[in-house]
Amino acid sequence: MAEEEYPDVELSDKQKKEIAKWFLLNSPAGEIQYVAKDLRSVLNDERIYNEAAQEAFPLYNKSHIICLEFPDRSGDVLITSYNELDKNEYLDPRTAQVATVNHVKQVCTEVRPAADEELPSPYIEDFRCTLDAEILKYVGEAYPKGICSVYCVNGKDVEGPGSNFELVVVISAVKNSPKNFCNGSWRSVWNIEFKDDMQMLAIRGKIQVDAHYFEEGNVQLDAKNECRDETMFQAPDDCALSITNTIRHHEAEYLASLEESYSNLPDTTFKDLRRKLPVTRTLFPWHNTLQFSLTRDIQKELGIGK
Repeated sequence: MAEEEYPDVELSDKQKKEIAKWFLLNSPAGEIQYVAKDLRSVLNDERIYNEAAQEAFPLYNKSHIICLEFPDRSGDVLITSYNELDKNEYLDPRTAQVATVNHVKQVCTEVRPAADEELPSPYIEDFRCTLDAEILKYVGEAYPKGICSVYCVNGKDVEGPGSNFELVVVISAVKNSPKNFCNGSWRSVWNIEFKDDMQMLAIRGKIQVDAHYFEEGNVQLDAKNECRDETMFQAPDDCALSITNTIRHHEAEYLASLEESYSNLPDTTFKDLRRKLPVTRTLFPWHNTLQFSLTRDIQKELGIGK
Protein backbone atom coordinates (compact mmCIF):
# COMPACT_ATOMS: atom_id res chain seq x y z
CA MET A 1 0.00 0.00 0.00
CA ALA A 2 2.79 2.41 0.93
CA GLU A 3 4.54 1.80 -2.36
CA GLU A 4 1.33 2.58 -4.25
CA GLU A 5 0.77 5.85 -2.34
CA TYR A 6 4.38 7.04 -2.64
CA PRO A 7 5.82 5.66 -5.85
CA ASP A 8 9.46 6.31 -6.64
CA VAL A 9 9.81 9.31 -8.97
CA GLU A 10 12.92 9.55 -11.11
CA LEU A 11 14.21 13.12 -11.18
CA SER A 12 15.33 14.57 -14.48
CA ASP A 13 18.92 15.74 -14.91
CA LYS A 14 17.70 19.34 -14.88
CA GLN A 15 15.92 18.82 -11.55
CA LYS A 16 18.99 17.19 -10.05
CA LYS A 17 21.13 20.11 -11.20
CA GLU A 18 18.75 22.69 -9.72
CA ILE A 19 18.63 20.85 -6.38
CA ALA A 20 22.43 20.64 -6.33
CA LYS A 21 22.67 24.37 -7.10
CA TRP A 22 20.30 25.15 -4.23
CA PHE A 23 22.44 23.25 -1.75
CA LEU A 24 25.62 24.92 -3.00
CA LEU A 25 24.16 28.42 -2.94
CA ASN A 26 22.78 27.93 0.56
CA SER A 27 26.02 26.59 2.01
CA PRO A 28 27.04 28.37 5.24
CA ALA A 29 29.93 30.81 5.07
CA GLY A 30 33.20 29.05 4.31
CA GLU A 31 31.62 25.62 3.90
CA ILE A 32 30.73 25.32 0.22
CA GLN A 33 33.67 23.00 -0.51
CA TYR A 34 32.45 20.54 2.14
CA VAL A 35 28.92 20.67 0.70
CA ALA A 36 30.28 20.24 -2.83
CA LYS A 37 32.25 17.15 -1.82
CA ASP A 38 29.16 15.47 -0.36
CA LEU A 39 26.99 16.51 -3.32
CA ARG A 40 29.46 15.03 -5.74
CA SER A 41 29.27 11.73 -3.91
CA VAL A 42 25.47 11.74 -3.69
CA LEU A 43 24.90 12.70 -7.33
CA ASN A 44 27.43 10.20 -8.63
CA ASP A 45 27.25 12.03 -11.97
CA GLU A 46 30.20 14.24 -12.93
CA ARG A 47 28.37 16.02 -15.73
CA ILE A 48 25.46 17.15 -13.56
CA TYR A 49 27.76 18.10 -10.71
CA ASN A 50 30.05 20.15 -12.96
CA GLU A 51 27.12 22.00 -14.53
CA ALA A 52 25.70 22.83 -11.11
CA ALA A 53 29.10 23.88 -9.75
CA GLN A 54 29.90 26.10 -12.74
CA GLU A 55 26.66 28.00 -12.19
CA ALA A 56 26.57 28.08 -8.40
CA PHE A 57 30.16 28.83 -7.37
CA PRO A 58 30.45 32.26 -9.09
CA LEU A 59 27.18 33.40 -7.48
CA TYR A 60 28.24 32.08 -4.08
CA ASN A 61 31.70 33.62 -4.26
CA LYS A 62 30.32 37.05 -5.16
CA SER A 63 27.51 37.02 -2.61
CA HIS A 64 29.91 35.94 0.16
CA ILE A 65 32.59 38.42 -1.02
CA ILE A 66 35.38 35.88 -0.72
CA CYS A 67 39.01 36.99 -0.82
CA LEU A 68 41.58 35.25 -3.00
CA GLU A 69 45.35 35.65 -2.82
CA PHE A 70 47.40 36.48 -5.91
CA PRO A 71 49.53 33.58 -7.18
CA ASP A 72 52.74 35.43 -6.24
CA ARG A 73 51.27 36.40 -2.84
CA SER A 74 51.77 40.09 -3.60
CA GLY A 75 48.19 40.99 -2.75
CA ASP A 76 44.55 39.92 -2.58
CA VAL A 77 41.43 40.45 -4.64
CA LEU A 78 37.85 40.48 -3.44
CA ILE A 79 35.28 38.66 -5.57
CA THR A 80 32.27 40.95 -5.94
CA SER A 81 29.86 42.09 -8.62
CA TYR A 82 31.32 45.62 -8.34
CA ASN A 83 34.80 44.81 -9.66
CA GLU A 84 33.80 42.06 -12.12
CA LEU A 85 35.21 42.78 -15.58
CA ASP A 86 34.42 39.38 -17.06
CA LYS A 87 32.98 36.17 -15.63
CA ASN A 88 36.45 35.16 -14.42
CA GLU A 89 38.27 38.53 -14.21
CA TYR A 90 38.18 40.89 -11.23
CA LEU A 91 39.85 44.28 -10.80
CA ASP A 92 41.90 45.13 -7.74
CA PRO A 93 42.02 48.96 -7.90
CA ARG A 94 44.54 49.24 -5.07
CA THR A 95 47.26 47.51 -7.10
CA ALA A 96 45.76 48.34 -10.53
CA GLN A 97 45.79 44.65 -11.43
CA VAL A 98 43.23 42.24 -12.85
CA ALA A 99 43.00 38.74 -11.39
CA THR A 100 41.78 35.69 -13.28
CA VAL A 101 40.07 33.26 -10.92
CA ASN A 102 38.88 29.67 -10.91
CA HIS A 103 35.53 29.95 -9.17
CA VAL A 104 35.03 26.26 -8.41
CA LYS A 105 38.49 25.80 -6.91
CA GLN A 106 38.32 29.28 -5.35
CA VAL A 107 41.85 30.23 -6.37
CA CYS A 108 43.44 33.06 -8.32
CA THR A 109 45.26 31.59 -11.30
CA GLU A 110 46.72 34.63 -13.05
CA VAL A 111 47.28 38.36 -12.66
CA ARG A 112 47.79 41.06 -15.30
CA PRO A 113 48.13 44.86 -15.22
CA ALA A 114 44.81 46.67 -15.63
CA ALA A 115 44.28 48.54 -18.90
CA ASP A 116 43.75 52.32 -18.78
CA GLU A 117 40.09 51.99 -19.77
CA GLU A 118 39.51 49.61 -16.85
CA LEU A 119 40.66 52.20 -14.30
CA PRO A 120 38.90 55.39 -13.14
CA SER A 121 40.06 58.85 -14.25
CA PRO A 122 42.66 60.70 -12.13
CA TYR A 123 39.93 62.92 -10.64
CA ILE A 124 37.84 59.92 -9.50
CA GLU A 125 40.93 57.99 -8.42
CA ASP A 126 41.84 60.82 -6.06
CA PHE A 127 38.54 60.36 -4.20
CA ARG A 128 38.69 56.56 -4.43
CA CYS A 129 42.29 56.20 -3.26
CA THR A 130 41.88 58.63 -0.36
CA LEU A 131 38.74 56.85 0.83
CA ASP A 132 40.43 53.45 0.40
CA ALA A 133 43.27 54.54 2.71
CA GLU A 134 40.86 55.64 5.46
CA ILE A 135 38.71 52.51 5.18
CA LEU A 136 41.85 50.36 5.28
CA LYS A 137 42.84 51.94 8.61
CA TYR A 138 39.34 51.49 10.03
CA VAL A 139 39.07 47.83 9.00
CA GLY A 140 42.52 47.13 10.43
CA GLU A 141 41.33 48.44 13.79
CA ALA A 142 37.83 46.94 13.81
CA TYR A 143 38.11 43.54 12.11
CA PRO A 144 40.79 40.89 12.69
CA LYS A 145 41.89 39.69 9.24
CA GLY A 146 39.30 41.99 7.63
CA ILE A 147 39.60 42.81 3.93
CA CYS A 148 38.25 45.90 2.19
CA SER A 149 38.26 47.71 -1.12
CA VAL A 150 36.70 50.75 -2.80
CA TYR A 151 35.35 50.65 -6.35
CA CYS A 152 33.93 53.23 -8.73
CA VAL A 153 30.67 51.84 -10.12
CA ASN A 154 29.32 54.93 -11.85
CA GLY A 155 31.03 57.87 -13.54
CA LYS A 156 34.57 56.49 -13.56
CA ASP A 157 35.45 58.65 -16.59
CA VAL A 158 34.46 61.96 -14.94
CA GLU A 159 37.41 64.32 -15.40
CA GLY A 160 36.55 67.08 -12.94
CA PRO A 161 33.92 68.86 -10.80
CA GLY A 162 30.44 69.29 -12.18
CA SER A 163 29.32 65.68 -12.59
CA ASN A 164 27.97 63.02 -10.26
CA PHE A 165 29.68 59.69 -9.59
CA GLU A 166 29.35 56.73 -7.24
CA LEU A 167 31.82 54.73 -5.15
CA VAL A 168 31.22 51.47 -3.30
CA VAL A 169 33.01 50.43 -0.12
CA VAL A 170 33.15 46.66 0.44
CA ILE A 171 34.21 45.14 3.76
CA SER A 172 34.58 41.41 4.38
CA ALA A 173 35.73 39.67 7.55
CA VAL A 174 35.73 35.90 7.90
CA LYS A 175 36.54 33.58 10.79
CA ASN A 176 36.46 29.90 9.91
CA SER A 177 37.23 27.30 12.56
CA PRO A 178 35.81 23.97 11.36
CA LYS A 179 37.91 22.07 13.92
CA ASN A 180 35.96 23.92 16.59
CA PHE A 181 32.70 23.40 14.71
CA CYS A 182 32.04 27.07 13.97
CA ASN A 183 32.35 29.45 11.02
CA GLY A 184 31.22 33.01 10.53
CA SER A 185 31.47 36.11 8.37
CA TRP A 186 30.71 39.83 8.36
CA ARG A 187 29.96 41.51 5.04
CA SER A 188 29.06 45.13 4.52
CA VAL A 189 28.57 47.12 1.32
CA TRP A 190 28.32 50.91 1.31
CA ASN A 191 27.16 52.83 -1.77
CA ILE A 192 28.23 56.48 -1.75
CA GLU A 193 26.62 58.77 -4.32
CA PHE A 194 28.64 61.93 -4.87
CA LYS A 195 26.00 64.48 -5.89
CA ASP A 196 27.99 67.43 -7.17
CA ASP A 197 24.90 69.46 -8.10
CA MET A 198 23.55 69.23 -4.53
CA GLN A 199 26.98 69.29 -2.85
CA MET A 200 26.12 66.29 -0.72
CA LEU A 201 26.85 62.57 -0.41
CA ALA A 202 24.08 59.99 -0.07
CA ILE A 203 25.23 56.87 1.81
CA ARG A 204 23.40 53.54 1.72
CA GLY A 205 24.67 50.56 3.68
CA LYS A 206 23.85 46.85 3.76
CA ILE A 207 25.28 44.64 6.49
CA GLN A 208 25.04 40.85 6.65
CA VAL A 209 26.30 38.65 9.47
CA ASP A 210 26.42 34.86 9.18
CA ALA A 211 27.42 32.33 11.81
CA HIS A 212 27.20 28.54 11.92
CA TYR A 213 27.72 26.36 14.98
CA PHE A 214 27.50 22.63 14.41
CA GLU A 215 28.95 20.84 17.43
CA GLU A 216 26.35 18.21 18.38
CA GLY A 217 23.71 20.31 16.64
CA ASN A 218 23.11 22.79 13.88
CA VAL A 219 22.53 26.45 14.73
CA GLN A 220 22.78 29.22 12.15
CA LEU A 221 22.59 33.01 12.38
CA ASP A 222 21.62 35.05 9.35
CA ALA A 223 21.24 38.72 10.31
CA LYS A 224 20.82 41.63 7.92
CA ASN A 225 20.57 45.37 8.34
CA GLU A 226 20.19 48.36 6.04
CA CYS A 227 20.82 52.00 6.85
CA ARG A 228 21.03 55.40 5.19
CA ASP A 229 22.88 58.60 5.94
CA GLU A 230 24.28 61.67 4.21
CA THR A 231 27.10 64.14 4.56
CA MET A 232 28.55 67.14 2.75
CA PHE A 233 30.48 67.01 -0.54
CA GLN A 234 33.98 68.22 0.37
CA ALA A 235 37.59 67.80 -0.71
CA PRO A 236 38.78 64.16 -1.11
CA ASP A 237 40.50 64.04 2.29
CA ASP A 238 37.51 65.48 4.15
CA CYS A 239 35.05 63.26 2.26
CA ALA A 240 37.07 60.16 3.08
CA LEU A 241 37.18 60.99 6.79
CA SER A 242 33.47 61.83 6.95
CA ILE A 243 32.41 58.68 5.07
CA THR A 244 34.62 56.44 7.22
CA ASN A 245 33.25 57.94 10.45
CA THR A 246 29.70 57.40 9.19
CA ILE A 247 30.43 53.76 8.37
CA ARG A 248 32.18 53.26 11.71
CA HIS A 249 29.19 54.70 13.58
CA HIS A 250 26.56 52.54 11.84
CA GLU A 251 28.55 49.32 12.02
CA ALA A 252 29.41 49.80 15.70
CA GLU A 253 25.77 50.59 16.45
CA TYR A 254 24.54 47.47 14.66
CA LEU A 255 27.15 45.25 16.34
CA ALA A 256 26.13 46.63 19.73
CA SER A 257 22.47 45.88 18.99
CA LEU A 258 23.36 42.30 18.04
CA GLU A 259 25.38 41.79 21.20
CA GLU A 260 22.56 43.21 23.33
CA SER A 261 19.84 41.10 21.71
CA TYR A 262 21.79 37.85 22.06
CA SER A 263 22.97 38.55 25.58
CA ASN A 264 19.29 38.91 26.56
CA LEU A 265 18.23 35.84 24.60
CA PRO A 266 17.71 33.52 27.62
CA ASP A 267 15.57 36.11 29.44
CA THR A 268 13.48 37.21 26.47
CA THR A 269 13.19 35.05 23.37
CA PHE A 270 13.62 31.66 25.04
CA LYS A 271 11.22 32.60 27.82
CA ASP A 272 8.64 33.73 25.25
CA LEU A 273 8.80 30.30 23.65
CA ARG A 274 7.39 28.71 26.79
CA ARG A 275 3.71 28.57 27.67
CA LYS A 276 2.70 31.54 29.82
CA LEU A 277 0.34 29.39 31.87
CA PRO A 278 -0.07 25.61 32.19
CA VAL A 279 -3.18 23.92 30.87
CA THR A 280 -4.89 24.52 34.24
CA ARG A 281 -4.42 28.30 33.68
CA THR A 282 -2.84 28.51 37.13
CA LEU A 283 0.55 30.00 37.81
CA PHE A 284 3.07 27.75 39.54
CA PRO A 285 3.59 28.99 43.13
CA TRP A 286 7.35 29.42 43.07
CA HIS A 287 7.20 31.25 46.40
CA ASN A 288 5.80 28.16 48.16
CA THR A 289 7.03 25.00 46.49
CA LEU A 290 6.98 23.02 49.74
CA GLN A 291 3.26 22.41 49.29
CA PHE A 292 4.21 19.98 46.53
CA SER A 293 6.03 16.75 47.22
CA LEU A 294 6.82 14.31 44.45
CA THR A 295 7.95 11.70 46.99
CA ARG A 296 4.72 12.00 48.99
CA ASP A 297 2.59 11.67 45.87
CA ILE A 298 4.47 8.56 44.76
CA GLN A 299 4.19 6.95 48.18
CA LYS A 300 0.47 7.68 48.27
CA GLU A 301 -0.03 6.25 44.78
CA LEU A 302 1.87 3.06 45.58
CA GLY A 303 0.42 2.69 49.06
CA ILE A 304 3.79 2.44 50.72
CA GLY A 305 3.48 5.40 53.04
CA LYS A 306 2.21 5.49 56.56
